[in-house]
Amino acid sequence: MWGGRARALLRVWGLWPAWVPGRRPLSSNAASQARSNSPRCWKCGGSPGGPMGEDVLFCPQCRALQPPDPTRDYFSLMDCNRSFRVDTTKLQHRYQQLQRLVHPDFFSRRSQTEKDFSEKHSTLVNDAYKTLLAPLSRGLYLLKLHGIEISEGTDDEMDKQFLVEIMEFNEKLTEAQSEAAMNEIESIVAVKQKECIDSARRAFEQDDFEKAKEILTKMRYLLNVEEKIKLKKIPL
Repeated sequence: MWGGRARALLRVWGLWPAWVPGRRPLSSNAASQARSNSPRCWKCGGSPGGPMGEDVLFCPQCRALQPPDPTRDYFSLMDCNRSFRVDTTKLQHRYQQLQRLVHPDFFSRRSQTEKDFSEKHSTLVNDAYKTLLAPLSRGLYLLKLHGIEISEGTDDEMDKQFLVEIMEFNEKLTEAQSEAAMNEIESIVAVKQKECIDSARRAFEQDDFEKAKEILTKMRYLLNVEEKIKLKKIPL
């Protein structure tokens, strides 16, 4: 029952290998190249996928779930362009599609190997979804793909005026005694966060990664203030 269900879903979402009936077959040369480039199925030894990069989760011969591809980045996995601008609705649909295929609940009666692969796939999909959904984590991941990481303790490189603003936000939040006062601070911070997101998008579009790094560092400070506001709003 699962084999038929998975096969139908794979065909609908374009995850079915290119030479399986129902899809246009590869030429003999392309098929030969695909087989030579593809890893072998751990269970039957067959070639589970098409050309390198083909989004294939199951071996078309024995229907065994294959291990996650360690060479794929989150953008490729979630079928998104490698960009700071992401269609979050499309991202959510892709997340749901993949989880319907690889979630551990669907592998309770399969081999332990497939159960383990299912756990790894599901965790990977969750991590990719959460990372690409939020602008800050998405931007940090984009920088990482370009070999740039933001280390802790970068205050010396930060705009001094911005740091003064952050200090003032924290002081006002400490003094705030009413929800109205906290909401006012929250609104101001939200506006500044939106401005940073727009600036980060422009920086990435211009491949100005140093500028993007600077803006993402500011976004991290602002997020810290936002989290403090949420905690203070929680009644003791």
